[in-house]
Formats: sequence, structure tokens, C-alpha cells
Amino acid sequence: MSSSRDLLQTLVGFDTTSRESNLLLIEFVRDYLAGHGVACELVYNQERSKANLFASVGPTGEQGIVLSGHTDVVPVDGQPWTLPPFELTEREGKLYGRGTADMKGYIACVLALVPMLVQTPLRIPVHIALSYDEEVGCLGVRSLLSVLEQRPVKPMLCIIGEPTQLKPVLGHKGKLAMRCDVHGEACHSAYAPYGVNAIEHAADLIGELGRIGRHLQERQDPRFDPPFSTVQTGVIAGGKALNIVPADCRFDFEIRALPSQDPTEVADALKTYAAEHVLPRMQAVSAQSAIRFTELSAYPGLVTDERSQAAELIAAFSNSKEFGTVAFGTEGGLFDAVGIPTVVCGPGSMDQGHKPDEFVSIEQLAGCDAMLLRMLDSIRA
Repeated sequence: MSSSRDLLQTLVGFDTTSRESNLLLIEFVRDYLAGHGVACELVYNQERSKANLFASVGPTGEQGIVLSGHTDVVPVDGQPWTLPPFELTEREGKLYGRGTADMKGYIACVLALVPMLVQTPLRIPVHIALSYDEEVGCLGVRSLLSVLEQRPVKPMLCIIGEPTQLKPVLGHKGKLAMRCDVHGEACHSAYAPYGVNAIEHAADLIGELGRIGRHLQERQDPRFDPPFSTVQTGVIAGGKALNIVPADCRFDFEIRALPSQDPTEVADALKTYAAEHVLPRMQAVSAQSAIRFTELSAYPGLVTDERSQAAELIAAFSNSKEFGTVAFGTEGGLFDAVGIPTVVCGPGSMDQGHKPDEFVSIEQLAGCDAMLLRMLDSIRA
């Protein structure tokens, strides 16, 4: 039987940065499962360059438990790594490598459980779900969920193993990422009033986003940190030269919304402001002026009731009822939206995720193994 550490070493060796294919990793997992007599199904993207994986162990026709993780990792470009990012390095009780915390450590523990799963009579099935492109907007899992949504029996619980230091998490904010393209009219800067300065009008829109963000602070939920929905502009580009009134400016912004709030309300408010206040001023100078909004990515928030069966189960598996929330997003809201109650609990900490010399401690990996064994014990036939 392979240990979680050995499996993690193999998984880290696959460069599954979101811009790359994840098929080598998925094919490894497929063959590993087949070696234990477990069949799986793959759900590919349109180009067949990436795939989700779904496998089941145990009786059919019963509600079961999904152990879910994403296979992609964030880039290492420009980060000052002191260790090889796509090789597992062990030092002083820590396992270093890209994805060790986020979240190949959890996937390794799930795979290490497979030999015991197939040897144990189970009352309910255990499903393994692996996705692609989570890091770029929770994109890949949607095609897998569209398949699962059509099935007559849905799982009673999904455990997403994002790094929470094995503390049970019942909620996170939703996210909406948007792009705004502002098109004005270029001219020589000596005749600036005859042009439409796209940067200045984009700045007006960004300022309005700030005002909207301040209003969002009036509605708070103390379970989250920060306890209110937030808005921020993260990327901006525009202009050719200082002596040319810029015709184009583009900026990207995001809304991180409490689960009780719809982030599209913020985007709609900005669109209304643009249509009623900014665009008329622009078109008074040039009728060709335009403001366009494009959605880049979105995923819903997650909030699972502390009194729910899902909460009771993860409390038993993790040995903790200290439920919390996290600031980062997961695929949890998407699972929940198709009727699969979801919690987040996995080894490692996001304090190490996405950073150079990312690591997960051997202690956390062992703790995740123990959590999954407690789950297994609870569903023995």
C-alpha cells in the first residue's frame, strides 16, 4: 500500500499549473485506481487537454460521501523558490513543493485510503472527485457537476480538502471577477478637451467602485474576516504616450461577497452609474465612445448550517465542532448549488499556499490520514 507521502511525491512531480494540461496526473490516478479494481469516469474539456475524474467505491443506489480536490496549482513564475517546486523535498518535518498544501496533500491522503476502501464492506459509497482549473475561477468542476446533477441519488456530503489545518469550515465568500473596457477618443494632448480621455473616465468608475465598497461595510456577518463584502480593482492598463489623450483603458475588478449577498448587485450598480453618468459625458464629445463589461469568472459562496447532517459528520471525522469560515474561495458553493451539502477541511494552511517554498507538515498529512480513517470506520457495513 502506498503511503500518502509517497503518493504526494508523485503528484507534486506533475506540473499541473492551470495553464498546463492535468492529463498526466489524471491518467496516473486512473491507473492507480484501476490497479485496485476501481473504475472511474473522465469528463474532459472541449479540447480534451484536461479532465475531471470521478470514481466510486461501495454500494450503488445509496447516498455517499464525496472526497473532492482540484488538481491544478498556481504558477511559480517570478517566485524566489529555494527548493525545486515540482519535486518533493523533506526537511525538518515539512514536505516542500508546489501544491503540497493547496491541495495535493489532501488528494494524496484520499488515494492512500483507496486500498482500505476496497477491502472494507461499506454501508454507503465513497466517491473521489478531482477537478481542473479551480485556480482560475472554479471552471473545470462545472462540467463534472452537470453530470452528477442528473443522477437520481446525490451524495449526503462533500468534503473539499482545501488547507484548513484540518479544522472544519462551513462557509466562505462568493466571488465575481469583471473586466471593464472604456473606449474614448484620442487626440493630441494640446487639444485635450476635444478628445475623450478613457483613463480619466475609467478612474471615475473606479472611484464609484470605492464608494460602493464603503456602503457594503454597512452589512456585516461576524463569521467572516473581513465581516463584510469587499470590492477591489486589481489590474489597470491604458494610454500610449503622455502627449496623446488615451482612447482606451481597461481595468479588472472583483467582488468578494458574503454568502447572503449577490455580487452581481455590485456589478449592476456600476453598470447603471456608467450608463447614467459617465457614458453621456463621453458621448457628448464623441458618439463612438463606449463602456463594456465582461465577466471573467464567478463562483458562489458557501454557508452550511451548523445543525445540518453535513456539519455533524465533519465534526465527527475531524474531532472538532469549532466550525469556522475561510477568506479564500472553493468549489464548495458549486457542489452545494447542485444539492450536495459541502464542507471544507484539509491538511496544511493557506498561509503556505501560493507562496514560494510551499509546504505541508508531515504531522498535518498524518492527521488527514487519521480523519479519513475515522470516516471509514463510521461507514463500515
